[in-house]
Amino acid sequence: MAYQPFDLSGKTALVSGGNGGIGLGMADALARAGAGVVVWGTRADKNERAREQLVAHGAQVLVQQVDVSDERAVDAAFDEAVDTMGRVDSVFANAGVGGGAKSFMEFPTETYRKVLAVNLDGVFFTLRAASRHMSSREGGGSLVGIASLAAIEGAARNQAYAATKGAVVSMIRSCAVELARYGVRANAILPGWIATDMTAPLQAHSAFAEKVLPRVPARRWGEPDDFGGLAVYLASDASRYHSGDTLVVDGGYAVF
Repeated sequence: MAYQPFDLSGKTALVSGGNGGIGLGMADALARAGAGVVVWGTRADKNERAREQLVAHGAQVLVQQVDVSDERAVDAAFDEAVDTMGRVDSVFANAGVGGGAKSFMEFPTETYRKVLAVNLDGVFFTLRAASRHMSSREGGGSLVGIASLAAIEGAARNQAYAATKGAVVSMIRSCAVELARYGVRANAILPGWIATDMTAPLQAHSAFAEKVLPRVPARRWGEPDDFGGLAVYLASDASRYHSGDTLVVDGGYAVF
């Protein structure tokens, strides 16, 4: 008999940025584990492709076109998700954008503001809406913020991105302490070098392949599917006493 706490039947998970990359990798595993899945994304075409992929697993799926940097849009979409699905048991605040510069001295303020709006404000709005729902009912829930190794390592020419990811880790820890009394746990995931659309330019860069990938003990790029098992664990009752943690998924890069 399978270990029952990993069975997500009757639970609903919401994944922002769940229409591609790491978000879709997590959403796919959550659907396979029996959860109903809510996907937030800004592109209707990617949302629809994600919906078709998840429905094929027999899951109840709701896709919503949401810009997480828009406070009102987040609150309205979360309310609609609860009305449609009946409940939301876990939330993966994954939506994010990149944005660097040739140097910190030349970093455009416009880029800085855009990165903070999505990667920090968006996570704040998403987790706040989720905490309001989870703290008002029996059963609590699971909050997960997707940060990055940039939160704990120096990310040259990416100060805005690094700042948002470090802030996500701190926000998650604060949520873990405050919301524990409601049965809500909160954890952060720190991905390393993962093959997604955001990292496509680096995947094709010969210097990166020669100088960075050899520093990854696993000797390969991470894949979105590598986050599926962790997503199921954090959404499941198996993690009910696991809170305030930062979980690094990087093939061993940070410790090598």
